[in-house]
Amino acid sequence: MEDEDKPRYYILRVTANREEQVLGFIYSNALKKGYEVYSLVHPPGMKGYIIMEARDRQTAETASNGVPYARGILKSEVDYGEIEHLVEITKKKVVNIRKNDIVEIIAGPFKREQAKVIRFDNTKSEVVVELLNAAVPIPITLKIDDVKVIRRDDQSEDSEE
Repeated sequence: MEDEDKPRYYILRVTANREEQVLGFIYSNALKKGYEVYSLVHPPGMKGYIIMEARDRQTAETASNGVPYARGILKSEVDYGEIEHLVEITKKKVVNIRKNDIVEIIAGPFKREQAKVIRFDNTKSEVVVELLNAAVPIPITLKIDDVKVIRRDDQSEDSEE
């Protein structure tokens, strides 16, 4: 691949909390008008910015020109090495949690409490639990990383993965 044909990376400034809308606008613009925009990424934690991979600066500017909430492309092009940690695809760890498992909460305001798993969503990395020592069972949604299985209900083999 020649150097001039190599995709280039640009940072687009956008109105905070409008990143997803801008992604949608640019994506549909690129499809309709045939712009050579190869990828668009809004990395978590980078509020107000989108990374755009395009053929050249002119293509990136044209694709984002007139898009609501887009505020312009930063002056300098970005090397892939600078943004690799933001866009690199990582393998999600598989979590072995089942309905009715007894877990210990290891983070947050309910730390060290035991709870029963009601359901979990591996795609969102969330688990819904009910505290065992609570007078009234109230479902609490937590991140999967905030719980650890301490006892498994072997009767329940229905996994909701």
